[in-house]
Amino acid sequence: MSPSKPDFHRRQIQQQNPPATTSQGPASSQSASGSQSRSASSSSAIPQTAPAGGLTITQPPQTATSYYKLAPNNLITFAWNFTYLISTPAHLTVSAVCDNGNTYPVGPTNGIIPGAATSVVWDPYAYNQANLATPLVQGSYTLNIWDERGPGSAREPGKLAPNSALQFALYTPQGYTPIASGWQCGTCSSASLAAHPAFTAIIASFIVMFLSGYSILRHSLH
Repeated sequence: MSPSKPDFHRRQIQQQNPPATTSQGPASSQSASGSQSRSASSSSAIPQTAPAGGLTITQPPQTATSYYKLAPNNLITFAWNFTYLISTPAHLTVSAVCDNGNTYPVGPTNGIIPGAATSVVWDPYAYNQANLATPLVQGSYTLNIWDERGPGSAREPGKLAPNSALQFALYTPQGYTPIASGWQCGTCSSASLAAHPAFTAIIASFIVMFLSGYSILRHSLH
């Protein structure tokens, strides 16, 4: 039985115009991934001639050593600006190294803060309340800041170099003791008073005035 004319014409049209396909071969997928990798590498490339990144402490001022009291609600803010930083760190580690050799985390998140952060607020008193076995003590401290590569990482172009430029001090306030309860001045003994430069100057001035007055009186009597 021969096919009808409509079926015959439909088959001819399908043979002349095959359906379109949307398959992607290995070459096309490799080309796409290659372009993406080239784009990512170009955005993160750091010139080898670029200087190492760093930071400059802006708070507290570094003109003199800052002293902070270990007391309730006495918060400390450390702030800085980045310099020559091209690659933003994944995170920063901030710590305080005491002159007794102990190292303490700085900040509310155990010393780990976002890599783009430019400040951290520290509550030393609250830290002591939570760490009675290893409390902060009265003394001098060095603030250390480094990125995820660690404190001993080498200087690399555009990446943050470890910083330990800031020194500060913590002190513990002494409780008030009335004189009636036995308070004594540790620097007010007679021996220390006699050795004080101001006391010596007063005595010398008094002797000079006495001798000058005696000489004037003697001449007036003659």
